[in-house]
Amino acid sequence: MSDIERLKKIRNIGIMAHIDAGKTTTTERILFYTGKLHRIGEVHDGAATMDWMEQEKERGITITSAATTCFWNGHNINIIDTPGHVDFTVEVERSLRVLDGAVALFCAVGGVEPQSETVWRQADKYKVPRIAYINKMDRTGADFAATLAAMNERFASNCVAVTIPVGDGEMFSGIIDLMTMTYRVFHDDSHGTTFDDLEVPDDMQDTAHKYREVLLEAVAEYDDHLLEQFLHDEPLDPKQVMAAVRKATIELHMTPVLCGSSFKNKGIQKLLDCVVDFLPSPFDKDAVQGHAIDDTEKVLERKPSLDEPTSALAFKVATDPYVGKLTYMRVYSGAVAAGSYLYNPNSGIKERIARLLKMHSNKREDIKEAKAGDIVGVIGLRKTTTGDTLCDVKTPIVLESMTFPEPVVSVAIEPKTKADQDKLTDALIKLAEEDPTFIVKYDEDTGQTIISGMGELHLEILVDRLMREFSVSAGVGRPSVAYKETISKEVECEGKFARQSGGKGQFGHVFMRIKPTEDGTEFHFENKIVGGTIPREYIPAVEKGIKEAMTNGVLAGYPVTGIHCELYDGSYHEVDSNELAFKIAGSIAFQDGAKKASPKILEPIMDVEVVVPEAYMGAVVGDLNSRRGKINGMVPKNDVNIIAVSVPLSEMFGYANTLRNISQGRAVFTMQFSKYSVVPAEVSKKMLEDVKI
Repeated sequence: MSDIERLKKIRNIGIMAHIDAGKTTTTERILFYTGKLHRIGEVHDGAATMDWMEQEKERGITITSAATTCFWNGHNINIIDTPGHVDFTVEVERSLRVLDGAVALFCAVGGVEPQSETVWRQADKYKVPRIAYINKMDRTGADFAATLAAMNERFASNCVAVTIPVGDGEMFSGIIDLMTMTYRVFHDDSHGTTFDDLEVPDDMQDTAHKYREVLLEAVAEYDDHLLEQFLHDEPLDPKQVMAAVRKATIELHMTPVLCGSSFKNKGIQKLLDCVVDFLPSPFDKDAVQGHAIDDTEKVLERKPSLDEPTSALAFKVATDPYVGKLTYMRVYSGAVAAGSYLYNPNSGIKERIARLLKMHSNKREDIKEAKAGDIVGVIGLRKTTTGDTLCDVKTPIVLESMTFPEPVVSVAIEPKTKADQDKLTDALIKLAEEDPTFIVKYDEDTGQTIISGMGELHLEILVDRLMREFSVSAGVGRPSVAYKETISKEVECEGKFARQSGGKGQFGHVFMRIKPTEDGTEFHFENKIVGGTIPREYIPAVEKGIKEAMTNGVLAGYPVTGIHCELYDGSYHEVDSNELAFKIAGSIAFQDGAKKASPKILEPIMDVEVVVPEAYMGAVVGDLNSRRGKINGMVPKNDVNIIAVSVPLSEMFGYANTLRNISQGRAVFTMQFSKYSVVPAEVSKKMLEDVKI
């Protein structure tokens, strides 16, 4: 087989949807019908092949993207089953970055659910062609027509049915293929592996013809010859129709829509046919673009060919209990052999490809070589992280990396025993390597280790993994907000330290002026001593004393910032003065001055961006106002509004859940630190009362 033929027979696809739409069940059926599984595993039994983590089995949800390879009609299909929960959207994001096509699943009862919109927008962002599959047609309340109408209403894509159901709920008996106008009935006793293609029932003829007209109208727009035949009521060649559907799908002008019931084993074979028939191969995609190492403006391209220099993108890092660090990689051009070296331009080092693995969920099979278009697991990469490029040493390229949203929920974590301390640090480093939306930092102000993630479930899963995979016992609490203090007016102050205890005493005496800094700098010290009233060698000690005093403010003990200090006078004793005495004098003077300079408490303010559908605008804005939010602007975009708002960090705890509840999960937000700002008087008063208690 030539390289072009091989590429044309590869499909790199993802399965994406709202939580509980049946993604993992559908993947299990695909593996069963393609011969990868001899027994169907069910999610509700905790036996699904693709949900291999303990946490996935317990909760019945997908957490990590699992990769697998299967074959259908002579085609090699690499499938990534992505999570549906909003906390794990990064898994969808990084999978879509390396996929050529996607299958978007919808529940026939729930219709277009919130997370469906999120993953659809993500697929739009990466320009991923997709087909849609309306699942759960066997459920009571299933409504194919309403779900299809909602898809066309919510999405800019032209969603067009290529199969329709016969019956719904308990009466769902099979599907009609609008291309061939045949009625497919599945045999229950064979788990749907066998079926009959019959004539369309009389009572479905009108409905089928209406849907077929819509389909033919849609595809005729992309093929002039078909349009002419259609307008003259001439019979259309099914092969030509399929070619037009494929072209329209790959060019993102159309989304073919299928239906079925994965749980009842109906409709999966047709879905596989459409993956092969309509979704692009690596050969159909444009050359991948990147830039030169030393010139980000210089655009470089790599075509999906073995003749091109090797280029690949690492899109996921996982810690495997048996093989250690496992990196998932999409090869865009050239070939990679086990035992060879590739250059990582992001870290600037050569990496050895120790082993190449073809993945099947968490099982693996060693292979000697990976070629353009392949998705493989790699063992041996030490300094490669998510989004890094791996390329030929002699002809380097930097592929476009991935951008990830900032974590929005943080908690403090502490080891339960001394023995857990080192284990916790190592485990957190490994988990942060795996997950770019999981951030670990040590807060010097509060002395806590703070872990941040995309939501409370996200952090709950990570803490659970710490206990199970890394055997670390840790307690999790709410983090402290890092407040600060400052002064609001200029004052003069004096600090005198004099001790006489028999022999040599202690003496230090200073006069200084303190005022708020104009440019927001933390601390500025100015020496204005003239005439040697304080010897030069004692000046640094005064500054050191002030800095130490600034670590504990006079109001509530928070660190002090924004201080401009001028040391202008003082006195000393020839015998008793020393550095320690002047350090203490500086500290006393600062504390005295800070009390007189109208001290204020500062709080961190976050820049928050909320993307919310019009229907929930009022509730979201009202909630932000109740959190002391200051709306900076609103921008309408397509069917949503983007609200820019500044909100104190202390008011943002639990916001992820609140926003999800008031918008039915359809609004999303990002948050990042902006500045420190003075706490309003009434809030400050309550804080000081709490401190005294």
